[in-house]
Amino acid sequence: MSTDSYIHKLLAGQADGPLVFAFHGTGGDENQLLGFARELVPGATIVSPRGDVSEMGAARFFRRTGEGVYDMDDLARATDKMAGFVKAHVEAARPSRVLALGYSNGANILASVLFAAPELFDAVALMHPLIPFAPEVKGSLAGRQVLVTAGRRDPICPPELTSRLDAYLRQAGADVSLEWHDGGHEVRPDEIDAVKRLFATVTKEL
Repeated sequence: MSTDSYIHKLLAGQADGPLVFAFHGTGGDENQLLGFARELVPGATIVSPRGDVSEMGAARFFRRTGEGVYDMDDLARATDKMAGFVKAHVEAARPSRVLALGYSNGANILASVLFAAPELFDAVALMHPLIPFAPEVKGSLAGRQVLVTAGRRDPICPPELTSRLDAYLRQAGADVSLEWHDGGHEVRPDEIDAVKRLFATVTKEL
């Protein structure tokens, strides 16, 4: 798979420094989380792809047939394509650490790639993910740090599915942190701070 298999933005960072992938939500694009990712890890190389699926003009990373109902065949296609894209950038950059964050649909494709290829990432932040299926983790998540952030009143991502995802990740060996707020699908300051802490901890281990 090529480093150009998705339309994307790349902000070059320090040689041999961390590499951060940023995955936007439905209707976003490669610019949505670019600056946020740079603020989280100053000096890192940032790669932010644009979803290659259009839902009534809104960019997404895979198709769905309704709210919370995924086209599982297209999710498999997208997961394989994205894993190849990530791997190509990792091989090109040879970074000290590989980190990733995703919001909403971006968190969903990131989680799916994490299940399919756990070895690609050192740490991931899944912001308001919705995983309405039982994932098959291909390997072990041991040594991988995962942050899940969620709203207790999120109409898109029911809290019980967030808790189930937390359990799946722990069973697969991941070091999981769960950050709740009392709102809905919006991103709040506490979860931003949680992502900063996670990435600071991982990069400080160098």
